[in-house]
Amino acid sequence: MSGERLISAIDAPVAKRRVTTSRLLSDYWVLTKPEVNFLILITTSAGFYLACENAGKQVSFLALFNTLLGTLLVASGTATLNQYIERKFDAQMRRTARRPAAAGRLAPHAVLAFGIILSVGGSIYLASAGVLATLLTIFTLLSYLFVYTPLKRRTPLCVLVGAVPGAMPPLIGWAAASGSLNAEAWLLYAILFLWQFPHFMAIAWMYREDYDRAGYSMLPQGRARVAFVILQTALPLAALLPISLMHFSAQHAAMCCASGLLLGAGFVYFGLRFVFERSRAAARRLLLASIVYLPLLLMVRTALQ
Repeated sequence: MSGERLISAIDAPVAKRRVTTSRLLSDYWVLTKPEVNFLILITTSAGFYLACENAGKQVSFLALFNTLLGTLLVASGTATLNQYIERKFDAQMRRTARRPAAAGRLAPHAVLAFGIILSVGGSIYLASAGVLATLLTIFTLLSYLFVYTPLKRRTPLCVLVGAVPGAMPPLIGWAAASGSLNAEAWLLYAILFLWQFPHFMAIAWMYREDYDRAGYSMLPQGRARVAFVILQTALPLAALLPISLMHFSAQHAAMCCASGLLLGAGFVYFGLRFVFERSRAAARRLLLASIVYLPLLLMVRTALQ
């Protein structure tokens, strides 16, 4: 065997191990749903910062870091455990069939262990942020996994139920910063609660065939489907617009209302286009509008507090 062939024969297993390790790490990373966690961290940060401003105290970046890390770990664990529970159904959907658990690239027991470690470790770590923040986080995890997740296969009302834990991140941030919740904290919760309906209706409409194939009841069947989507999009948007204009600081109330009105008008516009068109393109535009709207609104509120 020539020298070059000998070197190639030695290097091949090493390169294969590197590829395998890289793929394995990538699969575990995908399990945590980083794109969802990004929004969770933004809303948690907004709650933390606004709580500090509301109390007139300086933001502790160490406390903020601990809160975000603990929340991130629990959120990642929740996403992982959700994929463990739904792996057989995810395998039947084009959108989710390539997920690590659904595709079988990771063994179910490995996914379960990873989710438990992240969830338990994150809950313990978050204890440094206070009892209330920890309890809210644990409530979010349990209600998402054991109430919302099974309801997805039973009734379209799962959307309403899922919006309850889905709106918790700003409350967790607020509780971590202040140890309690007040009216402004619940206002943030209301904004995120209502925001989820048009956001999710866009997703549900885009992938309705996928959900039907896997036996999910995210949308009603028959004629009720269109009416359900219209109501679940239009009514929350109608309520979200005035609520998003509310501001507890009189100093910048006018600017907050103006920016909230501008952002809200854009969100409503795309929501109404989806309601009237009910096309995949309109749903995709509404989904993008929702992803842009929420971070910008929270950024404006924190900047003008």
